[in-house]
Amino acid sequence: MSRRDGTAWFVLALLALALGHTLSNLVRTIPAIAADLLQRDLGVDAQGLAWLTGAYFLAFTLCQIPVGVALDRFGIRPVSLALIGTVCAGALLSALAPGGWGFLAGQVVMGAGCSGMLVTPMAYAGKVLAPAKFGLWSGMIQTVGNLGMLLSASPAAWLIEAEGWRAAFLAAAALAVLAFLLVRALVPVLPPEEAPRRTIPAETRDVLRYLLAPALLPLVVISFASFAPVIGVRGLWGGPWLMEVKGLPRVEAGNLLLLGTLTLIVGPALSGVLDRRFGRRVALIAGGHLLAAGALAAMAAGGALPAWWDLLMLVAFGLGITAQPLIFALVRDAVPAGEVGKAMAGVNLSFFAGAALLQAASGPVAAWGGPGAAILFYGAATAFCTLGFLVLRARAMSRA
Repeated sequence: MSRRDGTAWFVLALLALALGHTLSNLVRTIPAIAADLLQRDLGVDAQGLAWLTGAYFLAFTLCQIPVGVALDRFGIRPVSLALIGTVCAGALLSALAPGGWGFLAGQVVMGAGCSGMLVTPMAYAGKVLAPAKFGLWSGMIQTVGNLGMLLSASPAAWLIEAEGWRAAFLAAAALAVLAFLLVRALVPVLPPEEAPRRTIPAETRDVLRYLLAPALLPLVVISFASFAPVIGVRGLWGGPWLMEVKGLPRVEAGNLLLLGTLTLIVGPALSGVLDRRFGRRVALIAGGHLLAAGALAAMAAGGALPAWWDLLMLVAFGLGITAQPLIFALVRDAVPAGEVGKAMAGVNLSFFAGAALLQAASGPVAAWGGPGAAILFYGAATAFCTLGFLVLRARAMSRA
């Protein structure tokens, strides 16, 4: 048995790929704890910052199709290395940006690089594991990835308070270098599932086809408002809510966000365990997302309540929304191993299209009613898409 074989090396390779997802979550949630400084230094208001940071998700979304094609065409290791190098360049551009346009360029480059940071470990697990084992490991991937939001809470608040927001992006660039070295050392070269004779337009149509496939359409709908509230609350409006509305200092707000983020770390692994134990994926997904929507509504309604209320709602939100890895488990159930990269990229496109579009829409909402209105907006969107998921799923099952 070679050193690349066996469970231990599979776990190490998966952790190395998942570190890229950690990096992705770090860079896109830094603005939540540095929003006031970014607005001051870049010369933008809250709506302008929402548009600047939303460019990250737009680039992320536009790159989903080429990433999905590349994963099945060229393999996971080379695609992952190229993406991590792109993130490093984007983090440096953001750190050195002299103004809004430079920061916008950095966000676009980072978004392009981060576009495959979740789907690469998911595709690796999907190609190596049997479908029955995928739910548990997909939860582990999300758990490791969500550590990035832990880093962007108290640790980033301390760093930003001491050295400024640019230092946070420089730290992200350093983490990208580490991730690159680990992927290069630990991830094996898996042969592509498909012969490269197929044209890229044909493979691109395959990704788009998955967006409308009856078995996957319910998952596409709920995905649209699954990651979006995480990044909208934890990545942008949670910090302003705690600092502007609740009056907390930056480090205290970072500490509270850190405690709330712990549920985003524990939740995916817990959802994987529950899936392995009970196998009720649809109920776990829908129930979790409805819990998350209710928690956001209750948080927005608690402006006069003390900060412990916000912590409780962030915990409830995190435990509910982190049923989202089971969405990818349902995707894996629906497609053969050779199509995993494109199918997951298609659903992942919806994840981040929702993040981009809802974040852009949240800017005018926040300009009108403050960060509480933006948080409530995300809760409503999550509830609406969850109900759409249940209706479309019921229709698909009745036709089967």
